[in-house]
Amino acid sequence: MAFPHPLTDDAAELIAARFHLLAEPTRIKLLDRLRTGEATVQELAVLLETTSQNVSKHLGLLAREGVVGRRKRGNFSCYEVIDPGIYDICELVCGSVERRLDRLQQVLSG
Repeated sequence: MAFPHPLTDDAAELIAARFHLLAEPTRIKLLDRLRTGEATVQELAVLLETTSQNVSKHLGLLAREGVVGRRKRGNFSCYEVIDPGIYDICELVCGSVERRLDRLQQVLSG
């Protein structure tokens, strides 16, 4: 779906919300881990060396925005990415960051 140009106020709000969602390092780390498959809150908390409450809070935001989904597995909830388009954004940003770091490295090495 292409947004009309100029952007409507509603479209701009939706786009800003998506970028805001990715403006938190913990959520980026969660998405990076979920790239390899589903995981429980407890597994993610151990991996990120944080609390289950913190992981749950961030997963809740990602779920409300339709980026991750949850299913029950016994007594645990498993999370997985249901909007793989989120990784397209991450790849674009990672590529840009990598190019910037390369340029800085060249400047520093002289």
